[in-house]
Amino acid sequence: MPPILEASHLVKKYGELIAVDDVSFSIEEGEIFGLLGPNGAGKSTTIAMLSGLFRPTAGTARIGGLDVVKDLGRVKQLIGVVPQDLALYPTLSGRENVTFFGELYGLHGKELHQRVDEVLGYVGMVERAKDPVNAYSGGMKRRINLAAGLVNRPRLLFLDEPTVGVDPQSRNHIFESVERLNREQGMAVLYTTHYMEEAERLCARVGIIDRGKLIALDTPRQLIARLGGGIIRVGVPLQDDSVCQGVASLPSVAAANWAVPGLIPVDDEKRVDASSPGPAALGRPVLKVEAREGSDALVQVINYLNQRGVPILSLEVLEPNLETVFLHLTGKSLRD
Repeated sequence: MPPILEASHLVKKYGELIAVDDVSFSIEEGEIFGLLGPNGAGKSTTIAMLSGLFRPTAGTARIGGLDVVKDLGRVKQLIGVVPQDLALYPTLSGRENVTFFGELYGLHGKELHQRVDEVLGYVGMVERAKDPVNAYSGGMKRRINLAAGLVNRPRLLFLDEPTVGVDPQSRNHIFESVERLNREQGMAVLYTTHYMEEAERLCARVGIIDRGKLIALDTPRQLIARLGGGIIRVGVPLQDDSVCQGVASLPSVAAANWAVPGLIPVDDEKRVDASSPGPAALGRPVLKVEAREGSDALVQVINYLNQRGVPILSLEVLEPNLETVFLHLTGKSLRD
């Protein structure tokens, strides 16, 4: 069976800014696929191109075998879109909002009524469906937003940061709704998030995107397995390459390098060499150690630095997970 979605070399430029840079991936029928990356990485722009809101600067995308530019009218019948920004009318009730979006898809009469009841049940909003949207909590609004994107029973659902700013109960409802739709209807989902625990829970495969580029794509388990025993970050006073080489040669260490480059910002106008012993620097060199075996590597690194007489100014052990994978690939946190 061919993939429900095929994106090939997608590019989106705004003048000199490249928001999406040569992104290619596919989504299988019935798959929950995650795009994981920080705010501004290009996730929403990618969805906007795939759903026909933005025309790609370059590249192509097909959904259900249809070109998203040439066959956009037919593509829209196959997809549901739940944008990051709420797309609801605040003075209408939740039911009226979902009904309105159903009518836009050409639904009417008994079928429309049944669909609205169905999706309100999926998102757990039947009891509050008659209340105006402006009386809802942020999480309830998100759930109605999700219901509106489901009313046409799409084969592929785009969920763009659906849990931003929601309460734990609504967040759980959204997770359960996505899992149930996928399980019962075989609905494929493109799920964007910067919360690694969401991607680990929901997604069969994950693409990691940063600065518009897709820098990794695999199952969460395989991505995490690349880190072996995780990452150890050790703050030291001086950047000594012989120390880095010595740590890298330890039996339980896969690799070691300096996480902080030779020049560290001191303020907006000055820079200081990291090897300088002066007290002015805001940061210090950080030795990033990729461990084969986490506990053994930690003991070996500490013992080696003690033997070399290198003071340990800070010590951080990062267990293998998608957050650590992103930090390893980009040098920054998902929420930076």
